[in-house]
Amino acid sequence: SGSSPATVAAIGTIVIAGMVKSGYPKEFAAGVITNAGTLGILIPPSIVMLVYAAATEVSAARMFMAGFIPGLMMGGLLMVAIYVVARVKGLPSQPFPGFGKIARSGASASGGIMLIVVVLGSIYGGIASPTEAAAVSAIYAFLVSVFFYRDMGPLKQQPWRKAGESIGGMLLRNSWIMAWGLPKSVTHPEVRKTVLDGARVSIMLLFIIANAMLFAHVLTTERIPHQIAETIVGWGLEPWMFLIVVNILLLIAGNFMEPSAILLIMAPILFPIAMKLGIDPIHLGIIMVVNMEIGMLTPPVGLNLFVTAGITGESMGWVIRSVLPWMLLLLAFLMMITYIPQISLFLPEYIDQLNGYK
Repeated sequence: SGSSPATVAAIGTIVIAGMVKSGYPKEFAAGVITNAGTLGILIPPSIVMLVYAAATEVSAARMFMAGFIPGLMMGGLLMVAIYVVARVKGLPSQPFPGFGKIARSGASASGGIMLIVVVLGSIYGGIASPTEAAAVSAIYAFLVSVFFYRDMGPLKQQPWRKAGESIGGMLLRNSWIMAWGLPKSVTHPEVRKTVLDGARVSIMLLFIIANAMLFAHVLTTERIPHQIAETIVGWGLEPWMFLIVVNILLLIAGNFMEPSAILLIMAPILFPIAMKLGIDPIHLGIIMVVNMEIGMLTPPVGLNLFVTAGITGESMGWVIRSVLPWMLLLLAFLMMITYIPQISLFLPEYIDQLNGYK
């Protein structure tokens, strides 16, 4: 979704209840989902990455590419940690469903999976800009949800094939109902509500990006970041020391501020300092995004905590206790991302080489 709270809300509502039903402790399920939900802003496309790109005028496409490997790595670390904890505590395990069922599940999910291919493939392949890819993916998502999955719109609950229906009859019937449903789907109440919800999120994001660019312009005009950069560089800080300071500042800010607000304020200030110290701006961006992930889990304004508390009906204190052990894994991951820049930079640099830019 590109939004961490939205990821927790969408996945947690279903998965936490399912894990508890399967015999997992509720606290374990809540901690896992709340932490895993932070991957929503690290694995592209990401709203937080777009805000950083707007505030610092770096390439949004390169930010997306840089987040791909760290996102997969963080997901892998979480899976390994979950497996180890589950084995140590003797938590229940489900029988292996077999490759056939996995293949069928993958085929049924292909419509949604292809959305990722459309967005990231068009951006990484240089076919479309992030804005153009977003427009194409919106149309694709509309067609898939209304005509392929049929979970909304005028064709809702219309089966692809009825019992005893021949293939020819199925093709003829589906061709007719699709032609009949296309004009009606544009004005259908469910589709209209989805479009309005998406418009609200888009307007909010556009407002944030507009303010980020305005704030960055004012700071640049007044040369405030450059003056701060010259002062800090004058202290003689090594790049690794500066990155420690950055992490401490962002972790403290994450306790009290929302990620977009932190990026709006901090990115234009930290960016020129990083440039003077020879730190790659894309690497700095991923460091900031991972810090924003941790900020989603820290009280008093950790948004993921509020979402999980609402889903589970438990107190904030209970949610914080369930999240804390897993947050330590995120802190260890932050250190890896901070001091091993190639984790973030390998993919964008490799794509640049393929395109002949280096």
